[in-house]
Amino acid sequence: MAPDGLMGGRDPVVAMVRELLAGVPGSAVFLEPEFGPGGEVADFRFAAASPDAVDIGGRRGPELVGANVLQTYPGVDATDLWQGYLSALATGVAYEGELEYEEASPGIPHRSRYSVRAVPCVHGLLVSWNRLDSGEREQRRLVLMQRLGRLGWVDRDLVRGEIVWSDEVYSIFGRDPSLGPMPLEDLAAKAEDEDGSAAADAVRRLLEDGEPLDRTFRIRLADQQVRHVRVVAETESDVHGRPVHVHGFFQDVSAAKHAEQQLLEQQQAALAQQSLLAAERDLAARLQDTLLPLPQQKLDLAGLTVDVAYQPVHEGLNLGGDWYSAIELPDGNALLVVGDVAGHGLDAVATMALLRFTAKGMAITGTPLPTVLSNLNTLLLHTSERDSHTASMIMAVYEPSASRLTWVRAGHPPPLLVRDGDARFLPTPAGILLGATAESRYEASTLDLRPGDHLLLYTDGLVERPGEPLDAGLVRLARTVLAHADAPRFLDGLIRDLVTPEARRDDICVLHISR
Repeated sequence: MAPDGLMGGRDPVVAMVRELLAGVPGSAVFLEPEFGPGGEVADFRFAAASPDAVDIGGRRGPELVGANVLQTYPGVDATDLWQGYLSALATGVAYEGELEYEEASPGIPHRSRYSVRAVPCVHGLLVSWNRLDSGEREQRRLVLMQRLGRLGWVDRDLVRGEIVWSDEVYSIFGRDPSLGPMPLEDLAAKAEDEDGSAAADAVRRLLEDGEPLDRTFRIRLADQQVRHVRVVAETESDVHGRPVHVHGFFQDVSAAKHAEQQLLEQQQAALAQQSLLAAERDLAARLQDTLLPLPQQKLDLAGLTVDVAYQPVHEGLNLGGDWYSAIELPDGNALLVVGDVAGHGLDAVATMALLRFTAKGMAITGTPLPTVLSNLNTLLLHTSERDSHTASMIMAVYEPSASRLTWVRAGHPPPLLVRDGDARFLPTPAGILLGATAESRYEASTLDLRPGDHLLLYTDGLVERPGEPLDAGLVRLARTVLAHADAPRFLDGLIRDLVTPEARRDDICVLHISR
């Protein structure tokens, strides 16, 4: 009785073939040729098929019987397989070949590859096939995964003494495959320095006690290259608990270790840089504290009351070059100075100290104020230690006998005078920034101070705001000064109202002079 789904044949031979294929495992079919008008083979018809046959479209044997080859597989007549069918049918010689075929129907693999064998049988062909691409693709994927991951597997039969390595393990160890695998016991000899004893101990505990191994060792190759190799292995034991089989893998983790070392070095460099910056900040802060007078004080000099406020920013290394001097000179006059060195950090602090003490020294010897500024400009232009710094400055001498203030300016915001309820900025004499150019000219101006006058000398940190013209800050200063003129702690309220923490970018130095 024919198997279910098989089409009845036209002669006893086909019926016999159907009966034979019914008991054949795998994929096999019997093809009968169909001839054209001129006697040529126009197509083949599936006359019988094994029940387990499966083609590229997932069609099983019973579904194929009765169908035509060219209708089922369009385009196959343009392949070597079709020519092989025709040759086998014409010559009686079996055909063996491979077919890579792209199925046009939806929902099935895009392209598949088969080995095909066609044997002449009576007046038709007995065809069998095996799908090659699945196993080969998986094998290629496995090889690719091992190569990309620098990973290779190892198996060892401890009873028979057989060891098997995958190809990638030979690459990891730089070992010629013709030499065969290396026993785990030899790992210690390959290990670098102190890793050798650790490797020997770990392998011994694996092989004798069955203790799993997961360690990274440094190994030295024949070319003296050092690699970091991770070894992961476990054992299978017999009924007595003795290890009889080892499974594991080796992985070259040198690239990861190199990246880890680079990261560690970068972290150490960052920590060292942080320590250096912290030390520089601390040094600059201590220098600034040492070089400047008290940040807040009130002085009585030559009949004047001088109230001082100095507030450095102290953000990271943003230690600036703002400074002031308020001292009594040997002749009884008072020296009043406020200045600002461009920039921040140690260079700005060093330049500030140079200008402050040099100016004070020249003033004590009686050098005229314009000459003091000219000398400071020359000093700043020709001091090799400076880092292209410029500085602004106001320098004044008050003579109590005449109630007269003589002052000079080098590119600094103008003094603000409050008199009789009115606030106005003093006209500024000629004088450009110190260190800007050798072609500088400084002039002196005088002001007779009256009882009740208030004079404000300040640095730009008091009035400047990001993105705002300096003139707007000066207008705000004049307006705010009048609101605080009679306050007991004049500078506290003034600074609080003028400077907001979020807008502050610079040091603040202010001298409030009153008579």
